[in-house]
Amino acid sequence: MRQVVLDTETTGLEVGKGHRIIEIGCIELLERRPSGRTFHVYLNPERSVDEGARAVHGIGDDFLLDKPRFAEVAADFLAFVEGAELIAHNASFDVGFLDAELARVQPELGRLGDRSQILDTLQMAREKFPGQQNNLNALCKRLGIDNRHRELHGALVDAYLLADVYLAMTAGQGDLGLAVEASDQPRAAIATGPVSGAALRIVRATAEELAAHLRRLESIERSSGGACVWKAPAAS
Repeated sequence: MRQVVLDTETTGLEVGKGHRIIEIGCIELLERRPSGRTFHVYLNPERSVDEGARAVHGIGDDFLLDKPRFAEVAADFLAFVEGAELIAHNASFDVGFLDAELARVQPELGRLGDRSQILDTLQMAREKFPGQQNNLNALCKRLGIDNRHRELHGALVDAYLLADVYLAMTAGQGDLGLAVEASDQPRAAIATGPVSGAALRIVRATAEELAAHLRRLESIERSSGGACVWKAPAAS
């Protein structure tokens, strides 16, 4: 299974008022593991960035002056996402802006939804955590994902974090990466840690929890009338 985790930054919030994309960040996942392939580009939006938007992502007009227009990178972007399941947080926002950019380049290019299935992690989070805050920062905190390096929004940074959030929310679903395990790639070369590079939170059992676990094993042993295999020492 091929998936692309996607995020954008824009000049403002309303595509209907002519706001444009200024950054695209994409992370490729193969069988739920990062492949190492990314797509990242800053874009000249040919208009000014709203003050409110600049306060969120910190990207100003001067920085974008020498960057390519969307039309110059459209073919590479479409080649990267073609056929993949696209994963985005509040997908209607990102996809709406990207569809508008594609229409400006060439209406015949169609819409992203015509090329790829789109999964909205915001909708997924609302179903999983009803009545709670489900923005990216809140989800990182709830799921134990370290996002301390996220001082401002950024498309590539947020795509990495979103990949971790998506994998954490779907940890009990889908395949187990067996296609990757069965490949000729050495096991040590396969990335298995957090996609964003942040350390995983390790939760160890307390002394009380360990004692309760031992009492449970002893109860199983008594009721079964034989030795409990989980109490047996590990083979050396």
